[in-house]
Amino acid sequence: MTQKRTGGRILVDNLVAQGCDRIFHVPGESFLAVLDALHDTPMIDLVTCRQEGGVGFMACADGAMTQRPGVAFVTRGPGATNASIGVHVAMQDSQPMILFIGDVDRGMRDREGFQEVDFPAFFGPIAKWATRIEDARRIPEYVARAWNVAMSGRPGPVVIALPEDMLCDVVEAVDRPELAPALQSPNAYDLDQMFEMLAAAKRPIAIVGGAGWDAETGQDFARFAERIGLPVTGAFRRQDAILNSSPVWAGNLGYGPNPKLVQRIKDADLLLVVGARLGEATTDGYTLVTLDHPGQTLIHVHPDPNELNRAYRVDLPICARPFEFAVSAAAEEEVDLPAFDGAAAHAEWLDWSTPKPRDGVKLDLGLCVAAMRERLPADSIICNGAGNFSGWWHRYWHYGPQPSQLAPTAGAMGYGVPAAVAAALRAPERTVVALAGDGDFMMNGQELATAIQHGADILVLIIDNSAYGTIRMHQEREYPARLSGTTLHNPDFAALGRAYGAWAKTVETTAEFAPALERAMAEKGVRLLHLKTDVEFITAGTTISAIRNK
Repeated sequence: MTQKRTGGRILVDNLVAQGCDRIFHVPGESFLAVLDALHDTPMIDLVTCRQEGGVGFMACADGAMTQRPGVAFVTRGPGATNASIGVHVAMQDSQPMILFIGDVDRGMRDREGFQEVDFPAFFGPIAKWATRIEDARRIPEYVARAWNVAMSGRPGPVVIALPEDMLCDVVEAVDRPELAPALQSPNAYDLDQMFEMLAAAKRPIAIVGGAGWDAETGQDFARFAERIGLPVTGAFRRQDAILNSSPVWAGNLGYGPNPKLVQRIKDADLLLVVGARLGEATTDGYTLVTLDHPGQTLIHVHPDPNELNRAYRVDLPICARPFEFAVSAAAEEEVDLPAFDGAAAHAEWLDWSTPKPRDGVKLDLGLCVAAMRERLPADSIICNGAGNFSGWWHRYWHYGPQPSQLAPTAGAMGYGVPAAVAAALRAPERTVVALAGDGDFMMNGQELATAIQHGADILVLIIDNSAYGTIRMHQEREYPARLSGTTLHNPDFAALGRAYGAWAKTVETTAEFAPALERAMAEKGVRLLHLKTDVEFITAGTTISAIRNK
């Protein structure tokens, strides 16, 4: 289109042109021209949220679901700073996202006007690109570029400030069509080298997940790994990288991994890392895999050349998207490689991921996860924020096809409920579960109202031990029995859920859980189970008393 339109209309038209079908927002007077244009744009579903932190998390989760930018709109100042947590998660999670911020008028800038912030400066360190559109004629250019930046190389967030008066300008602009993503394939020489290194290895293992990983990538990579028996482990909170039912799946790294898997990583003579950054959580503070990894060959496949050799010394860097790499590796069926011990690694994981009753536990979360595995579909989407409560599901849940784990590698609290709302709207045919600790839930529990308003069908589990459990655990380790600032006095979460319009029930014993879950699954809409647990059983593997005594 080239006829004269407002900047707001041009922006919405170009979002449609790039394939945007959903926007998460909290309304603000600074982008009323955009809201007005959306009134006449049925192609875009406008999801109205209750706090900008929820907006950012939903857009980030939507990007993780689709591998296309999740789109968010917030107003300047408080709105943008609230939404910044979603930008940070999208950056550390390598997920495509675009945050649009309604900004002050161009003529008012640099006076510290009402809610004014220098957004390119503010977001620059935590976004792939942070910019401002000064001329409405250039909106199509900026939107197309933002779409490309968010999806190319290592995916991540883009932030665009929109001066309020620019959105009201009436100008002519030429719309840009949807862009095709650039292919990034490994070259034949890289693959030949990789297969030579694998042929010489005795104890290789793969660490996978991260930037640009999707279900098709997982299928192709699993076919390659299963053919040679290569053990495959997921990076931190990348447990859906391949089907956990794969005969070579070895479990996950991160917090509280299987000790046998940890030993396998230490004993490995070759590490094939695909898509993952080898961040602090995955490597246990860069100690499980050290930066120079003596005695180990490191092959690192990543779509961003700046990530290769950034922290780790890499023996064979391969700059390629995980998808093209996995397709190429799976296609090399005639390569003669020894059979590795993926089956043994999988057997170790099966034993590790099978919960066993714990003595003295009134509500045993391990057995609750087992009950969920029996009742819920294998492709259920598990969404959680940060907290020790998530460890039970990281250990005992068997994840299905990607995306089936929405969990922030940045360790942000309050992510689970907003992510579940985004997942339920994007995949209404799948079962979506929001897991939240009591502290975690209270950071974005208000988005239950968004779920109800927009008809999201989700199961919410609140694990309530009346504490900021992770910090309490660290506190007991460093300063035993000296509690300070980690105890919580909580509301009746079941009553709170009912106030929002959810079906809700409190569960206090293991025996009560399975019947309550069955009852919840018979309901529609938002169903909430309030699980009251004992803080003594602080993780799936230890207790407060054991930490103090140690």
